[in-house]
Amino acid sequence: MHLELVSIGTELLLGQIVDTNAAWLSARLAEVGVGVYRRTTVGDNLARIVSVLREALERADGVITIGGLGPTDDDLTREAIASILGEPLVLDEG
Repeated sequence: MHLELVSIGTELLLGQIVDTNAAWLSARLAEVGVGVYRRTTVGDNLARIVSVLREALERADGVITIGGLGPTDDDLTREAIASILGEPLVLDEG
């Protein structure tokens, strides 16, 4: 299995914080025999996130996203995945 990790966040891209989550996850996956063949970091930009995820999906057997899921307006992972899947994003307030 070939996996790709995509870390999402401008703060990661600019080096304002270190992407320890991707490093940790890569190590854990390797321990169980799953190869991470590429790690990509993309900033908080919907079009770029969609592009990076589409490219990763073409290359890999699976893609794991890290980050971009918080409550702020620049957290766009959900919107990007909904766009790729052609599905509406529905807020469940229940």
